[in-house]
Amino acid sequence: KTLLFNVGQYRREATRSYNSYEFFKPDNAEAMKIRNACVNTALKDVCDYLTRDQGQVAVFDATNTTSERREVILSFGKENGYKVFFVESICDDPQIIAENIKQVKLTSPDYVDCDKEEAVADFLKRIECYKMTYVPLDDTKDSLSYIKIFNVGSRYLVNRVQDHIQSRIVYYLMNIHVTPRSIYLSRHGESELNLVGRIGGDSGLSHRGAKFASALGAYMRGQCISDLKVWTSHMKRTIQTAEALGVQYEQWKALNEIDAGVCEEMTYEEIQEHYPEEFALRDQDKYRYRYPKGEVRLLITCHFVAVARCDSRELPYLKCPLHTVLKLTPVAYGCKVESVFLNIEAVNTHRDRPENVDVDRDPEEALETVPEHI
Repeated sequence: KTLLFNVGQYRREATRSYNSYEFFKPDNAEAMKIRNACVNTALKDVCDYLTRDQGQVAVFDATNTTSERREVILSFGKENGYKVFFVESICDDPQIIAENIKQVKLTSPDYVDCDKEEAVADFLKRIECYKMTYVPLDDTKDSLSYIKIFNVGSRYLVNRVQDHIQSRIVYYLMNIHVTPRSIYLSRHGESELNLVGRIGGDSGLSHRGAKFASALGAYMRGQCISDLKVWTSHMKRTIQTAEALGVQYEQWKALNEIDAGVCEEMTYEEIQEHYPEEFALRDQDKYRYRYPKGEVRLLITCHFVAVARCDSRELPYLKCPLHTVLKLTPVAYGCKVESVFLNIEAVNTHRDRPENVDVDRDPEEALETVPEHI
């Protein structure tokens, strides 16, 4: 059970706005008072989390931690019986610093709506302010448990690893990839069953679906990814789509479409006719509904804030059209999302949530939001 405590976020909440690097000058007494108060508040929250909330690991993230602050953290750990492990990142490569500012700092809440060149200039001056007070961990004097990371992984220094958790942290930090990369999500090409409005099944691609698969292959080749990894389900339509990419792919059963049980390969009209009550129950709570003899499966891998923003009434109705690629690029403080339609027409498989979800509604009203099909 782990929670992150970012002192920078405490500072943003305390000041509400960021003006310039001058806030980080060591001789700015008023600012230093605020920054120290933020550290103390964060440490108090760490203590509450580990004791009252029964947390197991607290990650205390503080840029430019001074030797005095390290002593406070160490004392805090000793007094409360917690082990402390420091992670120190040292970077003096101008290229890496410039790329870091571009990839991370420009998306920071500190620089919202700020001119990019002004933001870069300001953060470079902010680094100079950090240098005035920062004291690196002393390899000869400090008997601390830590890992030092030099220039984003070009070299490491590990000292006094005490237990399994700390060794796992070291292993993780020495193996993570921090270079920017994208994840591409795409549904399969239009299938034969899509054309006639039937759900589930294991049909192959339609003529337009095959054209999309070819267009997807051309699009991905244009992305110039040397080590592209492709995952598909075990269904024909996804495998046929992946084969057009011309690279090896892995099949994952976990990616299969949820089995619709007795309603497999039926149209919405047929489900309404034969199972009107089930059709209504699904409309009432699509998020948790399971077809008779079907399956329900849910995996959420994301940030807590993203989950908090999702409403179980809205989530099942997010639009994810055929023949469209979603390019997701993780960036600091969020994820950049690009939607690319590959200009191959397809049927609309999206169904909006109907207004009336009562079990005794008229069939015509129940089918009001069903998308058109052949």
